[in-house]
Amino acid sequence: MPHTFPKAERLSGKKAIDRLLRCARYGHVEGIKYAYAPDSGQTQNRLLVSVPKRLFKRAVRRNLLKRRIREAYRLQKELLPPGGVDLLLTYDSREMLPFARIREAVAAILTEVASRTSHPGV
Repeated sequence: MPHTFPKAERLSGKKAIDRLLRCARYGHVEGIKYAYAPDSGQTQNRLLVSVPKRLFKRAVRRNLLKRRIREAYRLQKELLPPGGVDLLLTYDSREMLPFARIREAVAAILTEVASRTSHPGV
């Protein structure tokens, strides 16, 4: 699997986001909350990243954190099984975490989601 993040892997559209939030299962890992919905009907996994304005007022910092989260996902997306998981990652810490810690958190999230989607009864 190439380390790319094309438009088809970005979760967008009001209906898709509403479906994710309606059918989601939630969790939390150091500094990042996540919601995921398996079996989205798509052939690719899709990602949505959010950094709330209430935590970081400056857009420069919000955009930096979103870039770090997307990059951590891009480098480790092979941890998810292929085929239709919609994933929302929301930054939830008041401090700016370095890329290494964000990467560890995203890896933990992806392995957790992979284990739960491969065993639906868990």
